Amino acid sequence: MRIWFNKTFSSISSVLMSLRQAEDIVPITTIVSHTNVAAPAFLVADEYALEPKGLMGEKYLRWCLQFCEEQSIDVFWVAKEARFLGRHRDKFADLGTQLLLVAEPEALGLIGNKGEFYRTLPPEVAQVMDNIAVRNKVEFDQALATFSTKHKSLCIKPSVSVFGLGFRVLDTKRDSITHLVKGVEYEIPLHELRAGMENTPEFPEMLVMENLSGHEWSVDCAGWQGELLCAIQRRKLAAGLGQLIDNNADIQGMVERLTAHFKLNGIFNIQFKLGAHGPRLLEINTRPSGGFGMACLAGVNLAQLVVQKLQSKPLSARNVQYGLRVSEISMPVILNANTQDLSAEADDLED
Repeated sequence: MRIWFNKTFSSISSVLMSLRQAEDIVPITTIVSHTNVAAPAFLVADEYALEPKGLMGEKYLRWCLQFCEEQSIDVFWVAKEARFLGRHRDKFADLGTQLLLVAEPEALGLIGNKGEFYRTLPPEVAQVMDNIAVRNKVEFDQALATFSTKHKSLCIKPSVSVFGLGFRVLDTKRDSITHLVKGVEYEIPLHELRAGMENTPEFPEMLVMENLSGHEWSVDCAGWQGELLCAIQRRKLAAGLGQLIDNNADIQGMVERLTAHFKLNGIFNIQFKLGAHGPRLLEINTRPSGGFGMACLAGVNLAQLVVQKLQSKPLSARNVQYGLRVSEISMPVILNANTQDLSAEADDLED
């Protein structure tokens, strides 16, 4: 079975390494493509290829179809342009290629916009923190007035972002020079933020939210068409202390319901944080997390479970070793000994 992973985040390397260790499956060949000639995933894939830079939409679809046909791809594990490519599943099926998407295109769009995601998520599926969407200073001030007596601390984040980009706790006491001198991260002086809004009458939707100050969990999951195969909870500890493989019943329940509600599939990650009234859902990441490798140290090869489903094989035992404290170390590597050859090939793809 030939499985192709198109351009995605560097965390895919951990998935590829897990697949190298997989047992009780029909042998597979992993193929990775990327626009970066020195993509780290090239080191752990069985085969790799360069993608032309800048392709989107119909142009990228045509390139992917051609790649699947030329490379005899059995399974296309989609990352880049997943929503668009998912709408053309039949064209890949005609080539004998099965698309593996974390969710259907409509669900992917909803999950990617946290404002819509929070507004439409049924509370019986999962609990989210208090939040109000704002697009201008008037709405922002109204949100502050609504939450000021209800929550001790507030934060703000763009409705659409990745890696926590744009997240800031609202600091009501210090200014930016103090943040700079003290090395304060992920906070923003409230009065300076409001002053900036004076010069920006309208801005992309932001969410004003209660600031959850308790433990944070990152849950790495394997799913199959809405069935949760396994979820491994990593509770983040203080800096330098690693992460704990946890077993919180409330979180497990929410993960199961979220997987069924959105018909989640493949490898994905769900994040939670503890508030005054229990764990609250932060977001669903429709990709492997940066800590995926740490999760698999708990004794379950999540990627193997997905491939076993793909191949209609019996699933391996899923006995998570709770209570482990895990971490990861960096390792120096040579990215590619033939970088010059690859660079020349990349130039040809761009012409």
